[in-house]
Amino acid sequence: MSSSSVIKGGFIIRASDAPSDAPSAKMQLKQLFDPESWTYTYLLWDEDTKDAVLIDPVDIQVDRDLALVKELGLNLVYGINTHAHADHITGTGLLKRQVAGFQSVISTASKAIADVHVDPGDEIHFGNHFLSVKATPGHTEGCMSFVSDDESMVFTGDALLIMGCGRTDFQGGSAGTLYDSVHTQLFTLPESCIVYPAHDYKERTESTIGKEKAENPRLGNGKTKEEFIEIMANLKLDYPKKIDVAVPANMKCGV
Repeated sequence: MSSSSVIKGGFIIRASDAPSDAPSAKMQLKQLFDPESWTYTYLLWDEDTKDAVLIDPVDIQVDRDLALVKELGLNLVYGINTHAHADHITGTGLLKRQVAGFQSVISTASKAIADVHVDPGDEIHFGNHFLSVKATPGHTEGCMSFVSDDESMVFTGDALLIMGCGRTDFQGGSAGTLYDSVHTQLFTLPESCIVYPAHDYKERTESTIGKEKAENPRLGNGKTKEEFIEIMANLKLDYPKKIDVAVPANMKCGV
């Protein structure tokens, strides 16, 4: 697809179709934070068409998100969930009720209800920009990461956190699978690629692929798969407080 023409709205290009060229203008980004669940939500938009997407919206922050969308004059086309979260309820259900034409997006592998299901290699387009879909299971079976069209940014959900990763002891998680996902799908991105995770508990906002490869104490610095599996098996984490409410709701688009 040529990057010289302006295209408004949102659409999906499947992996079986020809890949798209990255546009010359940079994707716009606003990082938002929910202090209750320590969740980062990302608002991305095309400056020319004003088409926008939200990644990992939180239900109790929908009013904040919509106020920002209105302030910036954006057309919100998609709400994208990296996976069915266990620590908060997604905002996509509420957004669907309030934004005409808005659609929810999640992976086919998640088995969750959504308007649009995506698979590895698909592209989520908004205006002249797009996110490439990568399967990064291991935290859950349905985890996806989303790479900006110029590979300058990746939104990793809970698969890769800043100097850490998501737990692997529920929702079909697997330490071995997560290790493979990170090393084959994320650590192969450019080292300058900025990592934007779904959470951080130390108020850090971003990292890079190069930094995580070199310094991540669980997955980087030459850690073997066997070492990683042992680390994850000995974390002794508490049962998530909201899992019994959040997961059933998130499997139904947050409603």
